[in-house]
Amino acid sequence: MTWGLFLTQVLNGLQLGVLLFLLAAGLTLVFGIMNFVNLAHGSIYMMGAYFAAAAVAKTGSFVAAAAIAIPATMLLGLAIERVALMKLYSRDHLDQVLATFGLILVFNEVVRYVWGPSSIYMNVPDALSGQVSLFGLNYPSYRFAIIAAGLVVAAGMYLLINKTRLGMLIRAGASNAEMVSALGVNIKFLNSMVFAIGAGLAAVAGLMAGPILSVQPGMGEPVLILTLVVIVTGGIGSIRGAFYGALIVGLVDTVGRAFLPLILQFAIERSLAQAAGPAIASMLIYLLMAVVLALKPQGLFPVKHG
Repeated sequence: MTWGLFLTQVLNGLQLGVLLFLLAAGLTLVFGIMNFVNLAHGSIYMMGAYFAAAAVAKTGSFVAAAAIAIPATMLLGLAIERVALMKLYSRDHLDQVLATFGLILVFNEVVRYVWGPSSIYMNVPDALSGQVSLFGLNYPSYRFAIIAAGLVVAAGMYLLINKTRLGMLIRAGASNAEMVSALGVNIKFLNSMVFAIGAGLAAVAGLMAGPILSVQPGMGEPVLILTLVVIVTGGIGSIRGAFYGALIVGLVDTVGRAFLPLILQFAIERSLAQAAGPAIASMLIYLLMAVVLALKPQGLFPVKHG
């Protein structure tokens, strides 16, 4: 194990963490305000990635792709909320799970029909195709850009939630939606705005992930599982919890997969460590979630009321 390898894996963990935050922030708002279980959030992320890939293929510009994919995904989120989900707010969570799981299947088939079953690859923008030197380590510029974009979005979300009237209504809705509605706030409009914001954040995640991951049908399901782990670990309804939870999960998952097999070699036989290490590493984030639930059922950074 070298210092350069350790720093590389830490940066990879931060990069995964900020991508998870982009997904978790929107999903935790929906959980916190509407008490709505939206399993289709990963599919919205997938659609954002496909919109971005299609826009890049047509325009050749990553910036143009962002300008197209993010608003298009926000409009898609609004359409889903208005057409399919709005009538499910008062229904049981099981109904919400079944309906949004159905949407996952629908969107997977849509992308197979429109773009085909094969993966689509996006090129890294030319301006970010180089490397950055950090403490003697060369690290891809684009991955640094992902980290920077995630931190900028996190700062923007903090300002939106804590410094604007819409953010005040979102926080009030998370605390007591019925009271907010009774005070004359259009709760339907508020719900739609939350869905649009969540869809936009998912689109940013899909846009940024496209050049480092293959854009393919079903790509939303694995990341949705990680996102749910982030929300439970950080605290349902808490943007602060989504941010810190995403960074923790990203670092634990990435660093654990990289170094746990090596660490186990000091305790058990080498061949056994190489066989068991990856399996145990893949379970680390779920073990982390179980420990957090046992010690702090509301998550590490629950919503602060009052």
